Amino acid sequence: MARKDLLDIASLHREEIEFLLDQSTSFKKLFTRSVKKIPALEGKSVLMLFYEASTRTHSSFEVAAKRLSAEVTNFDVAHSSITKGESVRETIETLQAMRTDYIVVRHGHPGLPAMIARQTTASVINAGDGAHEHPTQALLDAFTIKEKFPDPRGKKVLIIGDILHSRVARSTSTLLQKLGVEVAYLGPGSLVPKYGPATIPRFTNYEAAMAWAPDVVYLLRVQMERQDVQFFPNVREYHRVYGITTARLAEIRDKGLYIMHPGPVNRGVELCDAVMDYERSLITNQVENGISIRMAVLDWLTPGGDFPKQEAYDARQGAGSTLLMP
Repeated sequence: MARKDLLDIASLHREEIEFLLDQSTSFKKLFTRSVKKIPALEGKSVLMLFYEASTRTHSSFEVAAKRLSAEVTNFDVAHSSITKGESVRETIETLQAMRTDYIVVRHGHPGLPAMIARQTTASVINAGDGAHEHPTQALLDAFTIKEKFPDPRGKKVLIIGDILHSRVARSTSTLLQKLGVEVAYLGPGSLVPKYGPATIPRFTNYEAAMAWAPDVVYLLRVQMERQDVQFFPNVREYHRVYGITTARLAEIRDKGLYIMHPGPVNRGVELCDAVMDYERSLITNQVENGISIRMAVLDWLTPGGDFPKQEAYDARQGAGSTLLMP
């Protein structure tokens, strides 16, 4: 089914998810060729609209678009009229006049990509909106897991860290459950929300969480910039209680578990340095797979068309509401 925008994971059907994962497999095969470019989006334009700093997401979208032969424009927020008080709506009206085909947007306010999507005929891709959603991260996480477990149904993924502020936790746990993967949360009680799906076990004790027998341990970045109060004593204590220490890495190695992290890694906080050399670390795989997933998404969306789930999306989120973790 053709879509105009990719704003969230909840509105995607399983068939659409499987399609994107399959397409990503095909696009990833291009990486081994001497010529890695195809003309799928030749003549199309992609605008990178990032109000928040980003390295992995921004660069992988840019590489993905260029490998599809699209023209890429980076909107320099720091030197735009936004610094003079121009509203997001005025910015979008300006960009609409430029007739761009795709807008990849990251913003600190939840729901803003959906607002932009309603105001432009361009295909809008949510590259992260506050603590709400990060759909392409969830897709690349699922793709990375499926490379190790072709049939991931019944597999277990333990997500550790700042669940409360994490758009990655929200999107990835939603998508994995759609694929039949079991998900559990581990973190300080202040950072593991009690509301949400009853199907997701919540742990505050590392040993109890490991007794749940996960196949994948997914560490989240501690987002100090989104924490307006102190949720734990200090980062050293956080690493001791919830991080992957050298001793815990040895246990993980003995059990043959995979480790994931969306990046950037806070070394000595979520992970000890030795994790980066762990043979079952999938962190580099996630970075590589981000390009193929984003190629699949760009190739799939249809600029100028109707977004069949937009009304359902608006109704689910509520106009102007504060979006919460599931």
